[in-house]
Amino acid sequence: MIPPAVFPFVPRPGGLGPGDTVPLLTVRLSTNGVVFDATGLVDTGATFSVLPLDVGARFGVDWNRLTRPLAIGGAFGPVPARLLPVDAVVGPFPPVKLLFAWARSNAVPVLFGQTNFFDEFDVCFFRRRGEFHIQPATP
Repeated sequence: MIPPAVFPFVPRPGGLGPGDTVPLLTVRLSTNGVVFDATGLVDTGATFSVLPLDVGARFGVDWNRLTRPLAIGGAFGPVPARLLPVDAVVGPFPPVKLLFAWARSNAVPVLFGQTNFFDEFDVCFFRRRGEFHIQPATP
């Protein structure tokens, strides 16, 4: 079993002070020869991992040519989205293929959600300790 990588909870951008912290994670994303780091919320309540329009556009993919529509749900339910597979490196672990709902809006945040971030990784939150642990999912 691979030991977990440990990440700190960080102050929420625009938050209510030092006690308002969240599990933000920076992940190296790549596709079509384009590589960059994206920071998003590790969100157990999100059905899908989500990318805003401008972040997904950095890959040079034509949103209109993607044929798999998705419904993001929640507060962003009416925002159209398309399935975008991306290679991702999380912490020290080998690359995995993550599936994102690439939203046709910049109002949505980067989220790492149930599909398929939590299929690829086991995550434990230790809010009181101010940290969360991630490791490749075990069968």
